Amino acid sequence: MATQIMLIRHGETEWSITGQHTGRTDLPLTANGERLASLLREPLKAKGFSHVLTSPLKRAHRTCELAGFGGVAQIDPLLQEWDYGAYEGLTTKEIRAQHPQWNVFQDGAPRGESVEQISERADQIIASLRELEGTVAIFSHGHFLRALAVRWIGLPIIHGRHFSLETGAMCILGHENATPVVSLWNGVALR
Repeated sequence: MATQIMLIRHGETEWSITGQHTGRTDLPLTANGERLASLLREPLKAKGFSHVLTSPLKRAHRTCELAGFGGVAQIDPLLQEWDYGAYEGLTTKEIRAQHPQWNVFQDGAPRGESVEQISERADQIIASLRELEGTVAIFSHGHFLRALAVRWIGLPIIHGRHFSLETGAMCILGHENATPVVSLWNGVALR
């Protein structure tokens, strides 16, 4: 099993600035997003990753490239962001104007992915990580990485709502005495 998993959220996009849900819309990084992604290079280069995995969406893949791992990364479609379906491009405020109690980690997205589907996808990634050895880097997206982290520690997806994750942030999943743990959450490079 992988001894340590580094989760890296992609850099800033226009929609991450405005708070719009960006699932499968394939937006590029902003100039600032590219700058912040480049700052990941120094803290990550000493890690000696045995495997680097990235979402195929350009914001994650470009972050991976700018961090110095584009040439060795394997693209994994399971690492894509939550499919927000009818809520794609909307802000939480806009969604809650129609559905006041809505939370993606509790309700999923109409015509998109359900909580159960995200849980299954996160569990598939975790199963594949159990087949790998060494230190793994994963470049992906905010809501999906939050779902992956809570499933790593055995919690239901709904608990992902308690894990805020900034663009360009780094997190570490690992083990303590064989128990899956979150060793670092929402770490950021110097900005």
